[in-house]
Amino acid sequence: MEITNKVIVVTGGAGGIGLALGKSFLKENPKKIVLVDINFKEFHFKNQNVICKKCDVTNELSVQNLIDEINLDFGLIDIFCSNAGILSLGSEQTSNEDWSKNWNLHVMSHVFAAKKLLPDMLKRGSGYFVNTASAAGLLSHIDSITYSTTKHAAIGLAEWLAITYGKQGIGVSILCPQAVETAMTRGREKEVSALDGMMKPEDVAIDVIKAIKNEVFLISPHDEVIGYFQNKANNYSRWIGGMQKLKNRLKS
Repeated sequence: MEITNKVIVVTGGAGGIGLALGKSFLKENPKKIVLVDINFKEFHFKNQNVICKKCDVTNELSVQNLIDEINLDFGLIDIFCSNAGILSLGSEQTSNEDWSKNWNLHVMSHVFAAKKLLPDMLKRGSGYFVNTASAAGLLSHIDSITYSTTKHAAIGLAEWLAITYGKQGIGVSILCPQAVETAMTRGREKEVSALDGMMKPEDVAIDVIKAIKNEVFLISPHDEVIGYFQNKANNYSRWIGGMQKLKNRLKS
């Protein structure tokens, strides 16, 4: 899909990958970029082609209202980057509240956007979704059961959308980076970069732009992830054994 003159929405847009996406999209001469977040307290970026809107994307009515407002003000949305996310460390003993937060943000926010956007996109025969998951959705996160589970589900959702609507003009990409320099990794830089290093969100955004233009489903900014994913598929039991060793090594 070409990005020029398109209406683009990025959730989780106040910082990190979301803000980097917004800045990268600007270089492609879009019609309008809408950065969406639950708050913009530490936001210091201004551009006449960028507007900011507050929205709790875990609330379906809020997502519907957001999309209606953007459609009315700027025309139908062409590219929707569902990027908002959180990280809750923990095991199966994690509270039901944290389970719900992760599920609603990492899965249902994508569902709400698709439910609202797809009817119009299908009518005109074009539209694009970029759903941010994680390498944890392809592999795992050894310190977070909620993150691992919901990011796996996010990939399953994106696969289904691509299979079902890909021949009807709807593009879908799933973003699966490892460690990125964002608020989510702040304070844990040494730990999370132990394997393959930390990427800057600006570099991740460049990969996303390329993927949209070439309509690539899986965006894996860390090249190593594809190898790990292949190892997992080739010998699942051996891969789990390797992850068990990694977990023990990082604990020591």
